[in-house]
Amino acid sequence: MEEPLAARFGAESTADQVLEGIDLRGKRCFVTGTSAGLGVETARALVAHGAHVVGAARDLAKAQRAAAAVRAQAAAGGSFELVALDLASLASVRACADALCAAGKRYDAIIANAGVMACPKGRTAEGFETQFGTNHLGHFVLVNRLLPLLARGSRFVSLSSAGHRFSDVDLEDPNFEHTPYVEFVAYGRSKTANALFAVEFDRRHRAQGIRAAAVHPGAIQTELGRNMTPEVMQQLTRFGSASSPGTSPAQVQWKSIPQGAATSVWCAIVADADAIGGRYCEDCHVAESVPSSDTARRTGVRAYALDPEKARALWSKSEEMVGEHF
Repeated sequence: MEEPLAARFGAESTADQVLEGIDLRGKRCFVTGTSAGLGVETARALVAHGAHVVGAARDLAKAQRAAAAVRAQAAAGGSFELVALDLASLASVRACADALCAAGKRYDAIIANAGVMACPKGRTAEGFETQFGTNHLGHFVLVNRLLPLLARGSRFVSLSSAGHRFSDVDLEDPNFEHTPYVEFVAYGRSKTANALFAVEFDRRHRAQGIRAAAVHPGAIQTELGRNMTPEVMQQLTRFGSASSPGTSPAQVQWKSIPQGAATSVWCAIVADADAIGGRYCEDCHVAESVPSSDTARRTGVRAYALDPEKARALWSKSEEMVGEHF
């Protein structure tokens, strides 16, 4: 799809503004994490413009309560359904993907929105560090298993974060078995992995007309921050939460949830596929690449998060960890 009036969209754009005038009747989208926050708003905006959205959530009862607001704004042709998905359990991931593949219905976009942030050290069902296992490995298996449902012209949007600047991936010790666990280091690793996954997925499938991009939605106050204890907040100050190290989290430019969903739908529906393919996007534009040594800037994408060789290495390591070859 061609990008109309790109200059109109920026940090303050909302998902509805990005989709203004676009008829999504006949389009099908899959969105993870649709029980609260950005996932609900992303689904709502797509349904309000006529798309059929399948939302995935771990807590279906909670997601059903949130679904009422989504369905209330459905435009002609728009509809919303829910499926169970626990990204911290590969058995759940595979069951979800198998059921969708058995149904055989195509998807025009997959938006990997779900995630956890800065949680205490823990393990997924398979024993992976919680943030890497949930944010990256769960989506890695899910999206690759759903590949047969993606036709030419479809897109995969992987939600990364400006938090990727906290850490590159560590393929020698992804589960913090030999490294001291720091909440935002683990988060940074997982968000860098989300970006690298999009890089390699795009490389593998662009010849078939399937494109992928990573997205930083912005700083938004949602349930993602449920683990933000005072001690964890101090990590943000140490890393630099805004324009320079030592900046107070209070100085972050917060977005509303509708603004936070804008870049996801922009990448999934509106932006030129060749412009965003294999790239990292923020504020409804392709982000500037920043040297990995530049720790002062909060905006832009660190070079290591777009490194094609590292993306290939992460793919191989991920296959090894999940015991599945794609």
